[in-house]
Amino acid sequence: MGNALEQLLQERDWLMADGATGTNLFNMGLSAGEAPEFWNTEHADRIRALYKSAVDAGSDIFLTNSFGANASRLKLHNAEGRTFELNRVAAEIARDVADKAGRKVVVAGSVGPTGEIMAPMGTLTHARAVEMFHEQAEGLKEGGADVLWVETISAPEEYAAAAEAFARADMPWCGTMSFDTAGRTMMGLTSADMVKMVGTLGYQPLGYGANCGVGASDLLRTILGFGAAGADLPIIAKGNAGIPKYHDGHIHYDGTPELMGEYAVLARDSGATIIGGCCGTTPEHLRAMREALETRPRGERPSLETISAALGGFSSATDGTGDSAPPARERTGRRRARE
Repeated sequence: MGNALEQLLQERDWLMADGATGTNLFNMGLSAGEAPEFWNTEHADRIRALYKSAVDAGSDIFLTNSFGANASRLKLHNAEGRTFELNRVAAEIARDVADKAGRKVVVAGSVGPTGEIMAPMGTLTHARAVEMFHEQAEGLKEGGADVLWVETISAPEEYAAAAEAFARADMPWCGTMSFDTAGRTMMGLTSADMVKMVGTLGYQPLGYGANCGVGASDLLRTILGFGAAGADLPIIAKGNAGIPKYHDGHIHYDGTPELMGEYAVLARDSGATIIGGCCGTTPEHLRAMREALETRPRGERPSLETISAALGGFSSATDGTGDSAPPARERTGRRRARE
C-alpha cells in the first residue's frame, strides 16, 4: 500500500498541508532569537496545540517543529548534541496528534537549510551536509514521521545532499525551494531549473515545489513554471499569507483568510496537488482554504492576469523563464493580519 502520503495521493486529487510554524509559535509566546525546537521538550503542550490546530483546521499534512533542528543551527545555541533528541520528540508529539485525528493525517518531518553556504562558494562540504541531514532524518524517523520534508532551500547542492541523506534513512520525502529573488532562489535557480535538477536525483521525492518566497502571486507564477517545464510529480505550493509589513515592532502579513482561500483555489487550478501556507498562515487562514477547496469547482489553469487580479501584482516583471508579469495591481482584501 505504500506510506500514508502515497495512499492519500492515490485517493485524492488535492491535499491540504498546514500553515506557518514560526508565526503561530510567536503568537503562543515564543521570543525572538529563541530556538523553537527547544519547545519540543520545554513546552510540549504548546507544540501539541500547534499541530492540533492545523489538523482541526482541515490539514491533511502537517510539518513537525524541527525546521532548524540540524547540528549547524543548533550549534548557535550550544545544542548541537541534542539534534537527534529534538527531532525525535518533535515527531513523537506529531505522531500522537495524527493518530488521534480520526482520519488519515500525514506527519511530515520538517528539515530546513543548514544555514551554511555549500562549497566551493562556502565551506560546507557535500559529505558534511549529508551527515547533518541524515542525523536529523533518523531522529524524525525514530519519532514516527511518515515522510521527510525539506523546505526553504536555495541551493541545488543542498537539496541534493538532503535527498542523499533521506535515501540513507530509507524514508520517503518531499522538498520545496524558496523563490524569492525575481522568481529565482537566492542561488539563482528558476522553476524550470528546479524541474531539471529534481529529474537528475537518484532518490526521487514523492512531490516537490515551492514555499515561502515573496507573496502568493509570485509563488503561483512559480507553480505555473513547474507545469510549463514538464513537471511529472505532484507539485507543492506553500505560499505566504500576503506580504510582510512592519508594524508596532513586529512583522505582520496582510493576507486575509478570504485572500488565502482564493490563493488555494488558484494553486489547485495552477497544477498544485499539495496546497498549504507558509509565513503568516494561521488556522483561520487554513479553514478558509479548506472551505474554498471543498466548495469551489476546479477551473481552468489561470493566466498571470487572473492571478494578479485576485491576489495582487507580482514583485518583479519576470521570473526568469521568459514570462512577463502584467502591471502590478492593488492587493485585494488588504487588512493587517497576525504575524
